[in-house]
Amino acid sequence: MERKDQRGHPLLRGGRRKSRYTHGFSSAQIQSLAAICETLVPPLPLDTINHSKGSSADQLAALQAFYKASGADPPLPDEVAELMVKRGQPKVISFVKVVLTVLSFRLGTLLLCGWLSCDWTWPFIHKFSEIPLGRREQILMKWSRHVQQRLPLRAVFALIKTYCLFIFFSMIDEKSESPSWKAIGYDVDNRQKRAYPEGRRPLQKGIIETMQEDDSTFVQSLTEKGLEVVEDQEHNVYKIKCDVVIAGSGCGGGVAAAVLASSGHKVLVIEKGNYFAAEDYTSLEGPSLSELYESGGILTTMNGKFMIMAGSTVGGGSAINWSASIKTPKNVLEEWSMDHKLPFFGTSEYELAMDAVCKRIGVTENCTEEGFQNQVLRKGCENLGLKVESVPRNSTENHYCGSCYLGCRTGDKKGTDSTWLVDAVGCGAVILTACKAEKFLLMNNNGARRGKKCLGVVATSLNTNLTRKLQIEAKATISACGSLLTPPLMISSGLRNPNIGRNLHLHPVLMAWGYFPEDASGIKGKTYEGGIITSFHRVVSEESNAHAIIQTPAVGPASVAALSPWVSGRELKERMVKYSRTAHLFALIRDRGSGEVKEEGKIRYRLSEVDKENLKIGLRQLLRIMIEAGAVEVGTHRSDGLRIKCQGLTDESLEEFLDNVLVVGGVTSKDEHWTMYFSAHQMGSCRMGATEEEGAVDENGQSWEAEGLFVCDASVLPSAIGVNPMVTIQSTAYCISKKIAELYKE
Repeated sequence: MERKDQRGHPLLRGGRRKSRYTHGFSSAQIQSLAAICETLVPPLPLDTINHSKGSSADQLAALQAFYKASGADPPLPDEVAELMVKRGQPKVISFVKVVLTVLSFRLGTLLLCGWLSCDWTWPFIHKFSEIPLGRREQILMKWSRHVQQRLPLRAVFALIKTYCLFIFFSMIDEKSESPSWKAIGYDVDNRQKRAYPEGRRPLQKGIIETMQEDDSTFVQSLTEKGLEVVEDQEHNVYKIKCDVVIAGSGCGGGVAAAVLASSGHKVLVIEKGNYFAAEDYTSLEGPSLSELYESGGILTTMNGKFMIMAGSTVGGGSAINWSASIKTPKNVLEEWSMDHKLPFFGTSEYELAMDAVCKRIGVTENCTEEGFQNQVLRKGCENLGLKVESVPRNSTENHYCGSCYLGCRTGDKKGTDSTWLVDAVGCGAVILTACKAEKFLLMNNNGARRGKKCLGVVATSLNTNLTRKLQIEAKATISACGSLLTPPLMISSGLRNPNIGRNLHLHPVLMAWGYFPEDASGIKGKTYEGGIITSFHRVVSEESNAHAIIQTPAVGPASVAALSPWVSGRELKERMVKYSRTAHLFALIRDRGSGEVKEEGKIRYRLSEVDKENLKIGLRQLLRIMIEAGAVEVGTHRSDGLRIKCQGLTDESLEEFLDNVLVVGGVTSKDEHWTMYFSAHQMGSCRMGATEEEGAVDENGQSWEAEGLFVCDASVLPSAIGVNPMVTIQSTAYCISKKIAELYKE
């Protein structure tokens, strides 16, 4: 892997494509796709531009270029096709190709678009790319409202809309710039990055980046790190021996590595993502999401209802999360210790673990200066007489960073990659990057209570220059792949406990927005500046029943455009011009419903009726908060772009508007309106249980089926917790790994 320069790591720089396209779309399909992209992002007349009187010549020129820009401009359609094939579900992409092919014919367009494809002049019926732009816009809106039957045109619309708008606002040139950014008031974070002496990145002592290795160098690299390696040419594997092997380096794996390495064990961590330090980060939304997140930040449930964010780099979610460091709520600990019969969650041992975790990751309680969105939340709550609480963070109190979700360039945020894993490599641990666990090595356990025994894990480097698999043999094996990947790994290894892959909780989220023109509200800053989460509000009923919490997200321009409702090309551009002063708040619930993930990438989830009601209450409350903070307009992410102007708004009109704010279904629902749900926290899919009927692992984190196999990530949590889970995951991992160290004490 090429080393970085002052512009950041090559993988995080982006820029125009140098390789050929491999999407496999025909020229006719690309023509239809380009026509859809042009409809989504249309070129607009310059005389319609809305701009303030004080706009500079440069700003006006940027606005003119932005309004003239088209989604059909090369290479955008090919980039959309390429990303869809790379990230989309194969069956869905196949159907999209069929639709695009049908649209390349006149009769096919008539079938899918109806009378809007017709004209009074020859040839009377037009193929999609020949239809006037205004009518194409009507067709897409018709598709958006289309109730799913035999032809899921709504899903085709939603898919292409998401990819097209994401690429339009994230695509950059060789200078790492986008022509749209100046028009929408966006600047990439360019604060001074933390630099390290050459070869002295925090984990350099213990890291082996397999993307830089080949068969001629790999064995030497391993042996230099103190590992015992044998090349088994007959079975085409590298046999590696250690005391403990850990799959995953996030909140669970990082803590376990530190605890066990400091206990004298030789620890090997395998991580399918790559390693980046503060000086590597670029804060560029497109390449950073692609490299640092699972499925490039575009991972959905099977029905497309939830967009799921999960880390996929050294440090896992802790490298890209929003810094919130909240201890496990007391009511949750009581529930787990009493109702779930897991007493250790009610012990001083767990309390001390939380203290140790908070100390190691440098948790602070206050914030010196809040950013734009958190000011909105705090002001709105205070004006309504609602309690607003400060959020502890694993950073300094003056950490004013809105781009930590793309990697913390100052190194101030303390993820596992700069704390626990540093401790681990300091005690001799080794980390293999771009190395994916395939299955656990299981054998029969000769009539023991646990029918199998785990001897290690088989893994593969994502580098094709390493032609042999890795067979890592260890006394203890830990799965810390996260709630989305630990269950598929266990199931594909032959484990059959019915709790594996079930009980998946997502902390469902719905977002809404409010527009605050410059100087109109007295709130300073821009939406992408300042600490991401520094305050929050608990939505509690008069009976003290918790419904939701309200917090602020990190959403770059590409994500906002892709995930917000599209109602017309003009509305898109007018809304995005207001991006820098548009606040987003979200309602997050402690979900009672659950889902499952038994195969990699195949996530299913269903909200309970209680969940829907709590989301509705939270969504209505956050709209009230933004109105009271001084928004001139607020709206939801519902597909029809539901919104209301706030100036002169009466209480009666507000209540009428809020009565129409409902929790609708996802893209595949049978309702006319739909929305996109979000999840940044996944937990419970290999939950801890007092018995094997109640959980996939016991109170020590050990599999009920396989001796020597432990789980040390968010999947062991017995239920959702209702707040940001980082401290809970790390504290649970701390306790489990302490028990493993005691169990394997020499």
